[in-house]
Amino acid sequence: MTGIDLVEEEPRALKPALLKGLRLRCPNCGGGRLLHSYLKVNDGCSECGQELHHQRADDGPAYLTILVVGHILGFALHIVYTQMRPDPWTLAIIMSVITVGASLLMLPRMKGLVVAYQWAKRMHGF
Repeated sequence: MTGIDLVEEEPRALKPALLKGLRLRCPNCGGGRLLHSYLKVNDGCSECGQELHHQRADDGPAYLTILVVGHILGFALHIVYTQMRPDPWTLAIIMSVITVGASLLMLPRMKGLVVAYQWAKRMHGF
């Protein structure tokens, strides 16, 4: 070696971190809030001091939200159409409400999931 020893870092548990991220909590301690606005990640945890500014969630949460909401919408469309047989405008309004509501509910949680995954895998300087 050239004087620089490579230190193997201890792996972080993925499942607990992901569950904390879905609850919008710090992936390290689970105590501090992950987001301080609808989608803005805190620079650091208020409880344990874990730096969170390294995250690079970018478009990942939006893609995951589309994937999940698309599946929810498919099941909802099938159930509503087979059970109620509404006219087209009613069906469009029902599906629009489900889509917007599910998207607004899921997007911050998907962002928390992506940030927690990055933390657990020590990506981007975590």
